[in-house]
Amino acid sequence: MSELTTVARPYALAAFDFAVDKSAVDEWQAMLVFAAEVSKAEEMHHYLSGAVSSALAIDVFNKVCGDQLNENGQNFIKILAVNHRLALLPEISTMFSALKIEREKQINVDVTSAAELNSAQLDALSASLEKRFDRKVQLNCSVDPSLIAGMIIKAGDTVIDGSVNSQLNRLNDALQA
Repeated sequence: MSELTTVARPYALAAFDFAVDKSAVDEWQAMLVFAAEVSKAEEMHHYLSGAVSSALAIDVFNKVCGDQLNENGQNFIKILAVNHRLALLPEISTMFSALKIEREKQINVDVTSAAELNSAQLDALSASLEKRFDRKVQLNCSVDPSLIAGMIIKAGDTVIDGSVNSQLNRLNDALQA
């Protein structure tokens, strides 16, 4: 099984990266799930085993899948068939789904600011943090006037301290050294 995983991983990653670039992750997941089910059918084993030419396997597979595969999905099937990897579709589909789940994970971020943030500031901060962490962000905001100005952001093990109070403390330490 680990050999299948090793061989399927590059195909799953390539399909996932392509789907992310085209903003079509859900569409690709649906296509891969459908194609994986088709590849599991007993009637398809002859075509997946490499006993027939890859051109015939591509033709039969695309006819069976019909409109369930778009042009890019059909090209992906063609690449798998040419490389005799159609039998890996269930593993590729599983890996793709795992990559999708990982990408959609959410991260909780604690934001402590010197003053209450308005909705525009929260939206901008959320968008910036989503880009940085490559995850959906859930902001937990609090106010601490002792920060003077700025904010402290904590996300997991990452701490971003942009408060004036912290900067003054660092300046004080530098002057005393």
